[in-house]
Amino acid sequence: MHAIAAVTVTGETSALCRSVGLARASFYRRRDHAAPASPRSPKAPSPRALAPAECQAVLDTLHSERFIDQSPAEVHATLLEERTYLCSTRTMYRVLAAADEVRERRDQARHPAFAKPELVATAPNQIWSWDITKLKGPATYVYYALYVILDLFSRYVVGWMVARHERARLAERLIDATCVKQGIAPHQLTIHADRGAPMRSKLVALLFSDLGIEASHSRPRVSNDNPFSESHFRTLKYRPEFPDRFGSVEHARAVSHHLFTWYNEAHHHSGLSYLTPADVHYGRAATILDVRHQARLTGYAAHPERFVKGPPRRETLPTAVWINPPTKTAREDASGTTIVTPDDPQHGVILGPHVPLEDRSIVLVNSVESLH
Repeated sequence: MHAIAAVTVTGETSALCRSVGLARASFYRRRDHAAPASPRSPKAPSPRALAPAECQAVLDTLHSERFIDQSPAEVHATLLEERTYLCSTRTMYRVLAAADEVRERRDQARHPAFAKPELVATAPNQIWSWDITKLKGPATYVYYALYVILDLFSRYVVGWMVARHERARLAERLIDATCVKQGIAPHQLTIHADRGAPMRSKLVALLFSDLGIEASHSRPRVSNDNPFSESHFRTLKYRPEFPDRFGSVEHARAVSHHLFTWYNEAHHHSGLSYLTPADVHYGRAATILDVRHQARLTGYAAHPERFVKGPPRRETLPTAVWINPPTKTAREDASGTTIVTPDDPQHGVILGPHVPLEDRSIVLVNSVESLH
């Protein structure tokens, strides 16, 4: 390209570029980029710009005790009403940007950061989740309140009630009666709920204190911190026998009694290896899983070719049920042991290839129980 630039004259650039296989546009572009840029003269200040003294006066006004927590638009409007004009609102923002002070200036409430609830249940009657849903009454704007307490591990509905209103005293009575029915000992149970008024009432809080129950609440405006109760309501309301409207509170109680009997005793839950919540809650799961396994073994013995994955394996229940399980990371320790640890260093589950199978479940259960 330098040779072309040295010998070229007017009209010869195209021919020379073709002779060396270079596009003429590329020659001109590279030549222009290689040319040293001419120094630019300093830009003259705009005649509309504020003088340094005026900029300082704007900053002093915005920093004053009167306007320190107000937006530039609010300051501009207030000064105009007092027959004072310093500059436009946009110029105030330019002055603040030059001083690196563009931020939220208004005095606003600072909401606290709510911690994400992390709960784990390894057996029935460790974690309960409760919520209230509305049932449509016989007329528009007439609703009944359905209170439901659900065991997290077994999905068993341990207590429910249909009332005409949402009241903290009704919730207190339901929780108290359910704890007596299930034989809850002090410091055994954690009850999780959202942040509705009955859930955060003083009556319920005092009841929890008297019974030695730990309370847990969802974060504000977070819909998936109470997923088990929400999923249960969905299952209940999509049953064919669930009506569009209930004729009376007695009708709502009769239908609810039928639905909860079906849910606890007959509904095979997909999250429980298709066992019923009552089977898991009252310790019948192991026997039923053994019966199912023997039936599969009988079918395998009769027709092994139909079991393409080999002999059937015995189904198992989840060892732990979480609300918001912590994020886990894995690292290698000495002697090849894999340590699976959540982000919170207080929670740890140690498993390794050298640990026997029967000991792994013991280590897992003990580590989960240490979370309480």
